[in-house]
Amino acid sequence: MGKRVAVVLAGCGVFDGSEIHEASAALVHLSRGGAEVKIFAPNIEQRDVVNHLKGSPTEEKRNVLVESARLARGNIQDLAELKASEFDAVIFPGGFGVAKNLCSWAVDGKNCTVNEHVNSTLQAFHSAKKPIGLCCISPVLAAKVFPGCEVTIGQDKNVDGRFPDAETASAIAELGCKHICKNVNESHVDKANKIVTTCAFMCKAPLHEIFDGIGTMVQEVLKLA
Repeated sequence: MGKRVAVVLAGCGVFDGSEIHEASAALVHLSRGGAEVKIFAPNIEQRDVVNHLKGSPTEEKRNVLVESARLARGNIQDLAELKASEFDAVIFPGGFGVAKNLCSWAVDGKNCTVNEHVNSTLQAFHSAKKPIGLCCISPVLAAKVFPGCEVTIGQDKNVDGRFPDAETASAIAELGCKHICKNVNESHVDKANKIVTTCAFMCKAPLHEIFDGIGTMVQEVLKLA
């Protein structure tokens, strides 16, 4: 019987929601791994709505759950309904929506607050010793909620210009967590906390390398489950 995995989205689109390629990659690898997947998102208003052609905010108002439904092909539930007891693991793809909608990292950095349902979901899986998978900027959620955990967002220096957000590693360390340097096609497993992380689009890399890196994260999550 396949593992039951919850996937939590943050909207639809890299600049104000979930990164579409990361969400798709996670779902493809979960499907290949024989997992039974259900998708969730918080029923809240997005922090902002970005015109992805121009890269600038608009005056629109959009709902995170409604926008996430685009990626879920309509088959999605309110995050408030997620029960950790019904799943073996949870995975959070990345995208600016994580830092804007699931928490306030985009504005407040390490002093951010985490959405109450995101926080309770993470706490519930952690307390039940069930694995948590996070990619791209999503590892900051674990860093904020679980002081002392180990995560990766790639490298802690902007190696060859490929890691423009490397300073995030310093903020993670300031939260009392350990940042582990990894390449884009790798993931890190914090065995003590059952947290698996990979950098994905925190690294400027070919799409297939990002896809493969997310695959290693998914595989490790399923092993731990």
